[in-house]
Amino acid sequence: MRTSPYPPKSTWPPCHLWLISPQIYNKMTSGAVQPTPRTLMSSIVPSQGFIWASIATTVVGLAWFRTRNRSKLPLPPGPKKLPLVGNLFDMTIRPWEACMQWSKTYNSDIIHLNLAGQSVIVLSSFEATEALLEQRSSIYSDRPEFPMVGDLMGWKYALLFMKYGEEWRTHRRLFNQEFNTQSSLNFRPAERAASHGLLRRLLRDPDDFLGHLRQMTGEVILSVAYGIDVLPVDDPYLALAEKGVKSLSDASVTGRFLVDSIPILKYIPEWVPGAEFKRIAREGKALSQTFRDRPFAEAKRRMASGEAPSSFTVNALRDLESGDQYYQESTVKNVAASMYAGGADTTVSSLSTFLLAMLANPDAQKKAQAEIDSVVERGNLPDFIDESQMPYVAAIVKEVLRWKNVGPLGGVPHFLQTEDEYRGYRLPAGSLVIGNVWAILHDEIMYPDPYAFKPERFLLDGKPNPAVRDPQPAFGFGRRICPGRQMAMSSLWISIVSILSVFDITKQVGKDGRCIEPTYEYTDGILCAPVPFKCSIKPRSKDAISLVQATSNEV
Repeated sequence: MRTSPYPPKSTWPPCHLWLISPQIYNKMTSGAVQPTPRTLMSSIVPSQGFIWASIATTVVGLAWFRTRNRSKLPLPPGPKKLPLVGNLFDMTIRPWEACMQWSKTYNSDIIHLNLAGQSVIVLSSFEATEALLEQRSSIYSDRPEFPMVGDLMGWKYALLFMKYGEEWRTHRRLFNQEFNTQSSLNFRPAERAASHGLLRRLLRDPDDFLGHLRQMTGEVILSVAYGIDVLPVDDPYLALAEKGVKSLSDASVTGRFLVDSIPILKYIPEWVPGAEFKRIAREGKALSQTFRDRPFAEAKRRMASGEAPSSFTVNALRDLESGDQYYQESTVKNVAASMYAGGADTTVSSLSTFLLAMLANPDAQKKAQAEIDSVVERGNLPDFIDESQMPYVAAIVKEVLRWKNVGPLGGVPHFLQTEDEYRGYRLPAGSLVIGNVWAILHDEIMYPDPYAFKPERFLLDGKPNPAVRDPQPAFGFGRRICPGRQMAMSSLWISIVSILSVFDITKQVGKDGRCIEPTYEYTDGILCAPVPFKCSIKPRSKDAISLVQATSNEV
């Protein structure tokens, strides 16, 4: 009768035996040594061969685990998968375009990929994302583990990457208190003041428009989140936001780092050949921690000195001091950092896209300016009360979000908690589920001539066209949709309408007398932005100059 607590040697996974030294293996198979964890660990040869053997073992083990007890339904269609690595080498620099092409090739708005054992489902239509990410959000709202961004770079505290559960709900609830539809109206004075400051800087130095956009968006989000006033030049918090968000964006693209598909790689030393990602992670972790701690500490310092203005952090901490709350100080710190990250770069990218769009379609600029001139009284700048009377400007904002998406793959992937079925396809548990925003918002049926900038597509007889879907996917899906989208939309609108009311945006003329054509190229992280380009931003008239200068007297 068998008394050993360990399984018989005949059932040991063969793929693990070649990691054990021959001497110990012989003793184990003869029964002289029990295969205890201590014995196994002490027998492993610490070499580079061991590292790569462990990788292979993990891949094989994962593949075996994920193939047992499968249903008989087929997976969604997708490109041919290589042994072990699957479609890992098919992932291009711009995976949203590759996935869109595969959807066309296989005539399917749902495709399946395998990234070194990681199942990936890509959805490329309104219908598919609504059916799964919206209607079945209870099982599609989780996040996967991100070895690179979460474990190695330390961004687990961000709401964007947090696992679905009670902790996430607590953070989201606190975020929504400040950013729901009604509360977001409180930010409009700050957004209006920041847009007027943008106008003054554009008048003074139009060539540095990208820096001015960063200054404006930074003023709003740092004021709202922490009550911090931004310095007019070389602000350290703006510099930190730019570095931190770029680091995060570059590291978050699905398939970019092998460690996300083979998590055991996170344990290899930085000096191992091919482990350059460990250096990137080390530098990114320093940024992520500073990103969370520094502005929060400044807000608390101002509270202690009695000079802190109202802000999310200050109000939440005061509520915490006054009595029992459902959250802790760490929750406030994490949510504020999530606001900081979410608002630091997305609005900058969208406003940069707006300027680029005006170069691509100067007629749209003229139509918008004519609408503004017909609504706003002479001697005034546009305000939020004018918004309902400007359908064409609203259409421009929508087209900016549709034309060149800030997050073409819908941001961070969703995670399927349990196996599911859709249209006769098997969707494996543990799959990453991605809404391909680029494909959805460039659908030729919903948006004819999708690569052209055409605000008119959202209008019918001068009014919003209900037959054309709003670019809502630009803000994500289901329970993971961006909680700050109302503020983002109002900030975009007031900035765009203010710029159009007083400036003409045209292509810059070079020394040779020819117009400098922009490339219309974009960066390729999880958040995309136009590569640097040149344009001319000039006042429309002397009255426009006076209007902008008069804003300096605002309190």
